[in-house]
Order: sequence, then C-alpha cells, then structure tokens
Amino acid sequence: MTTPLILTPGRRPDGTAYLKVVGEIDMSNTTALTAALDDTPGRLVVDLTGVEYLDSAGLSVLFAHADRIELVATPLLEPVMTVSGLVEVTTVRVLEKPDADA
Repeated sequence: MTTPLILTPGRRPDGTAYLKVVGEIDMSNTTALTAALDDTPGRLVVDLTGVEYLDSAGLSVLFAHADRIELVATPLLEPVMTVSGLVEVTTVRVLEKPDADA
C-alpha cells in the first residue's frame, strides 16, 4: 500500500520553481516524488515542512537531485539530513516555525 504523499508544484514570487511536499516519504511513494522533481527543470526549492517521515528511499531521491535543489525542513528532519550527509551536498534551511515563509 502506498503511503499518502501530496506534491504541490508552484513558483515563488521571484520565479523560482517550488515543490511543497506533505505527508510521509518512503519507498512506497518515491516514484511520485522522483517524477515531480524530474518534471521541474532548473533550480528548485523543495519545501519539506509538511513531511512527518523520511526514510532512506526518500533520501536517495533527494541525493539524486542535490545539485539543483534547496531544501526547507523542520527540526524533525534535520537529524536525518545531517547524519545522511545531505546537508553537505545541498542547501538545507531549517525553519523553527513551519508556517514561516519557505
């Protein structure tokens, strides 16, 4: 069974592509996340402030796109991004208040 994941693409006021991700990212739904990232050329801000769970399959997808994405996350995801080394290969902004402007 696929874990629910909501992917909402858009553009920031400066024109940068933006992808809002809500739910849990695991091996059951990484195909959808990969497609959303692949369908957006160029720089992309990926807002993970609505993500409650991120497993190694999800991290693999983010690593594969690390050269062109900027991640926005909450303190909940910060440890897994740090331990995995993702913070060393792409920009990760951690927001204390998820409702802040990503």
